[in-house]
Amino acid sequence: MVSSAGAQPSAGGAAPTTVLLRGGATAVGRQVTQCMTERGIAIIDDDAASSIPEDVTPVVVDLTIGDHDDLGRRGLSVTERCERLVERCDAVGAQRVVMMSSAMVYGAHRTNAVPLTEDAVMRPDTEFVFARQLAAAEATLDRWRHATPERVVGVLRPAIVAGGSGASALGRALVHGVGRRAQADDPPVQFLHVDDLAAAVVVAVESGLDGVANVAPDGWIPGDRLRALAPPRWRPPLPDRWAEVVSALGWRFQRGPIPPGLLSYVRSPWVVTSERLRHLGWTPKVTNEQAYVEGSDGAWWSTVTPKRRQELALGAAAGALCAMVAALVWAVRRSRAVR
Repeated sequence: MVSSAGAQPSAGGAAPTTVLLRGGATAVGRQVTQCMTERGIAIIDDDAASSIPEDVTPVVVDLTIGDHDDLGRRGLSVTERCERLVERCDAVGAQRVVMMSSAMVYGAHRTNAVPLTEDAVMRPDTEFVFARQLAAAEATLDRWRHATPERVVGVLRPAIVAGGSGASALGRALVHGVGRRAQADDPPVQFLHVDDLAAAVVVAVESGLDGVANVAPDGWIPGDRLRALAPPRWRPPLPDRWAEVVSALGWRFQRGPIPPGLLSYVRSPWVVTSERLRHLGWTPKVTNEQAYVEGSDGAWWSTVTPKRRQELALGAAAGALCAMVAALVWAVRRSRAVR
């Protein structure tokens, strides 16, 4: 894993001249671009294949590796993205990298400390490929970092991004998955607004973050408080075995099969403390409660893409046709039996 002991500002703490931004077209990337522009940081959009002046050694900021939705749209894995990041860093001669990972690399376990610090061991759910690959990506960057003494790598591990335009399908699944258990207490949870995540990226760049820093609002939402904040739902809390089936169907209707291992993140705690990042100058503006309420607004149908809606409509039509055929067959057999 990337060393967390050295998460301190670089000498002088001055903002870099140029940032090579990977993932600037994503929801988080657009907000980061706006924040950096306001701070006077020069940006080269790597996605647009912009040229880099020969006399410039940019700070590479990668927002793609930890973006679950973008990876899915492009059909790429975290591993592939990380390999491309390392290749790009070598190609431009970069000595500094800031990468967005996820607090999910800690794993959700009943034995987790509340809250987790950056020194906690990464224990992602072995069945949740995304989190497991993120942990491996951090290890890859750590090896790249130690290959040359001058290299600096900052890794951000944000909580669930629920508020603002940066909420992902994965984040929405977690938002709608918490607070639905029966016969068990819900774990504490955290929700991060995209504006605060973007501000954290800027702080990591300007401070010269070297090491790991968690990103989450102050505190967390206890399970009982979460149930009180949750919007009205027709579905009552369910036992874990039933919840697995219902959650899988819910994810299938929205984006596709539910990632294996995801349910552990709504059953056990994995909340983090962001004291290290706060010491570097980051201050969250949106609370857990505000981000959760914003992220839980609207029906699930509003998050479905037009293509997916068409697929669902066709599926429903096919299901209705099958039901009609079955009813007709039953009626014919019943008529013959009466004779």
